[in-house]
Amino acid sequence: MILSFLYKLALVSLGFNLVMLTRYLLHSLSMKRAFRQVPGPPASSLLWGEEWELYNGPPGKPYVDWHKRFGKLVQFTGAFGHQVISVTDLRSVAFILGDGAYQFPKPQGVRAWFRATLGEGILWVEGKKAHERQRRIVAPALNQQSVRRLTDIFFEKSIYLANQWNKLLEFEDDKKEMEIEITNWAGRFALETVGRAAFSYDFDCLSGEPHELASALDGLTNNEHRSSSFYMRALFWLVPSILSIGEKGKMIKEVKYQLGAIASKMWKDAKLAGDMDNRTLMANIFEPMDEEQIVSQMRTIISAGYETVSAIVAWMLYEIASHPDFQTKLREEISAIPDHSFDSLNQLPLLDAAVKETLRLHPAILENHHEAAETITVPLSDPLPDTSENVLVIPKGTIVVIPVNVLQTDPDFWGKDADTFRPQRWLEKQKTDLLKGQELLAFSIGPRSCIGRTFATTEIKCLMTTLLRRFSFRCTRDIEPFQSFVIRPRVVGETASSLPLMVKKL
Repeated sequence: MILSFLYKLALVSLGFNLVMLTRYLLHSLSMKRAFRQVPGPPASSLLWGEEWELYNGPPGKPYVDWHKRFGKLVQFTGAFGHQVISVTDLRSVAFILGDGAYQFPKPQGVRAWFRATLGEGILWVEGKKAHERQRRIVAPALNQQSVRRLTDIFFEKSIYLANQWNKLLEFEDDKKEMEIEITNWAGRFALETVGRAAFSYDFDCLSGEPHELASALDGLTNNEHRSSSFYMRALFWLVPSILSIGEKGKMIKEVKYQLGAIASKMWKDAKLAGDMDNRTLMANIFEPMDEEQIVSQMRTIISAGYETVSAIVAWMLYEIASHPDFQTKLREEISAIPDHSFDSLNQLPLLDAAVKETLRLHPAILENHHEAAETITVPLSDPLPDTSENVLVIPKGTIVVIPVNVLQTDPDFWGKDADTFRPQRWLEKQKTDLLKGQELLAFSIGPRSCIGRTFATTEIKCLMTTLLRRFSFRCTRDIEPFQSFVIRPRVVGETASSLPLMVKKL
């Protein structure tokens, strides 16, 4: 009887696998037919497709090369031959991120990542009704009026960081200059600021002492040189459950636990104290959600505030250090304002231009991934090759990539110096609007755009005005970008993020 049961079980398992294989093959054939007019590179690996090149090459370079060679639509293969479409056609991008946003949700693998690390917060949720509900709850605490009230906190934390650097410089035997590892401090500043401004909570991680949460967050996304990270990145599009296995799976669980423990403590402390300070995000999410939903939102906001802001801060200081003439002009502009306030930040056009130029050249998120929830027709600016069709039919389940770096360094729009850090371009006469006036995709556009944009840019401006009044910066190392969860800087030849800058007290 046992043998008979095992035999039947084996037949059922074989039948299930055959059905799944047949469905996969039929879907692959359907996509090949749909994209027969879309050019692209031949698969460099039958097993991994282009994943190895995307993972090991300079971040975003394959997209630049492909779109330069093949045009605004490029098809390529991922692991096990699944088809991916990369899109830089402006009309298509505007549709995918705008009117068609809820027809192009995040891929299942991306959602599985957010669920595994953060829970079912605003980055995970899909569907127009569910997303709009969460956005209505969270957005008010991150709008311009709310951020204006938080500016004092941003400056407070910026001054605290500057004071810590002053202490380090005091031990340099009156040289007044030393090498400081920027990425570590940028991460701690971002974490401390989001905790204090969003939740009235002090993480106390700017002291320079070891910090458990900072280490967990850094460890999760700052070890991408490991082979396990490649396999996970290549396969989670097809097998999201891979996120729960191996050493990387343990790190994911640890980060979720650490974030969850701190978020629960913050929520319970605020509830006991009756802390309904309207300046913070806590006040807005206190009532409409249960504890698990609140904790998921808090995890999401802490992680997003840490990852993106720390990367942008590091890249901006790198560019300022690498362009001494611009650094001098920017310091002169900052020194001319009489006070530290939200309104004073809006009197600094060169600083605003520097932030935008950093976001243009160094978007924290390089690839904007989506998945067709249904078979959908997407408009095109130009007809497909050898046709008169101004539309592309994208089959259900297709992974769609919008390579932000390609759009933001397109020489046809930005000029021959598109790869050069030149903030003054933002102060020149405006060219033809890109994407209906949205020149940058670093925070995306449309109904799924980042609600923390004003929070992040104001926080960064507060830090820059504080640091440039007190210090000068220069870079003596060769720095390159590398792909972690976000795009980070590192010293050429090293395996983790690093940005040692020479910092001099003024």
